[in-house]
Amino acid sequence: MYNTLHPRRITVSGMEPLTASVIVTLAFTKIFEKTTEKFTEAALAKMDELRKKIFDRFQGKVNVETALRAAEKGSKKDLDTVAAYLQVLMHEDPAFAEELRTLAKDIKASEKQDNSTMTQINQDNAKGWQTKVNGGTAYIGEITVNQSTPNS
Repeated sequence: MYNTLHPRRITVSGMEPLTASVIVTLAFTKIFEKTTEKFTEAALAKMDELRKKIFDRFQGKVNVETALRAAEKGSKKDLDTVAAYLQVLMHEDPAFAEELRTLAKDIKASEKQDNSTMTQINQDNAKGWQTKVNGGTAYIGEITVNQSTPNS
């Protein structure tokens, strides 16, 4: 699918790209989320492993260690700082980047699925939409999406 808002971004199979920001957010989910019920025990353990890999890799780099410790205490600003440092590191070390992406994919795959059902009864000429959105782009209601192909 070609996204007209972001002409160079193509989302494949509904999963957001595993950028440094997404990886750091997953690593610190237990700290920032009020509830971690949507994750399995295996996913929570992998979050700890992911966070430890990030900490270990930045060991000795005072600025990053300071941001990591502040992020562990709930600083969103420092979480963004860690993501910026990690983005550079992932660019410089593709093997490490792939290691982190693999862990992140495992965490995403271990999210508990919402298998609940929804019932809606519309009468007369009523219109209604029921939606469950878990990431990605949601087009709700009577919306026309015009998609174009990229200009090469």
